Amino acid sequence: MKVAVYGRALEANRSQYVQQLFEKMSLSGMEPVIFEPLYNYLKDTVRVSRPFSLFNTYEELFGKVHFLFSIGGDGTLLETLTFVRDSDIPVMGINTGRLGFLSSISKEEIDFAIDAVVRNKYMIDKRSLLCLETPGMQLFGKVNYALNDITIHKSDSSSMISVHAWLDGQFLNNYYADGLIISTPTGSTAYSLSCGGPIVMPSSENFIITPVAPHNLNVRPIIISDQSVLKLNVDSRGAKSMITLDSRSEIIDADIEITIRKENFGINIVKLENHDFLTTLRDKLNWGVDCRH
Repeated sequence: MKVAVYGRALEANRSQYVQQLFEKMSLSGMEPVIFEPLYNYLKDTVRVSRPFSLFNTYEELFGKVHFLFSIGGDGTLLETLTFVRDSDIPVMGINTGRLGFLSSISKEEIDFAIDAVVRNKYMIDKRSLLCLETPGMQLFGKVNYALNDITIHKSDSSSMISVHAWLDGQFLNNYYADGLIISTPTGSTAYSLSCGGPIVMPSSENFIITPVAPHNLNVRPIIISDQSVLKLNVDSRGAKSMITLDSRSEIIDADIEITIRKENFGINIVKLENHDFLTTLRDKLNWGVDCRH
């Protein structure tokens, strides 16, 4: 079984978990295919000397690996989207970061998680994606989709922007704000949550529109069907604004028309049998913890 391993440079005290991962994979008959920059980092830090297969692109994985293991935090897992794309390669997130809503497998569970994969004792959680369309120009190349959110916000000006929004051809609102977040259920626990958006169950067939610091306090987040098509136009005092897909950003002209819809494929997230979203919420957000003492 070939398994791609993706990650960034890790803190020194976290590198031991990468060693543990490779050792367990080897004992389980897995053949690691390592992201080349990660391999180069590990050669210098944990003295990885075995000859491994390496990858740098989506084409080097498509049809050639059975899983992709992301080791890091949620931001690291979001970066794997550019490598799995529409290949249906399942992604397992091993959390060596902080919160870890997506990378929900703790570093202490590495052995357990690999055993579960080998014994087929896992589930696939299909997560929906947002697709960005910009007629006349191809922003973000072939990776014009996001797992967490698409955000439009001001770039280099202290002034607000105005985002004119139409939902399924009907006028929705003029958002006067620092920005506008369009989030998937997966992204409802990310940037949208910090701006007052609701938490939505991952299986919900919805998207969330959340303004960032709106000028009018009556403008609140709204939940829409994920079958809806959202069209946006941006006005700003500057000539440019910024659009972000998860952690990837590009500068856009103020007069560009933006269309956001549900992507026609999703991302497969590996979920262990003893993991569920409500437990993750309680653990990560300290729900039910009496903080009065």
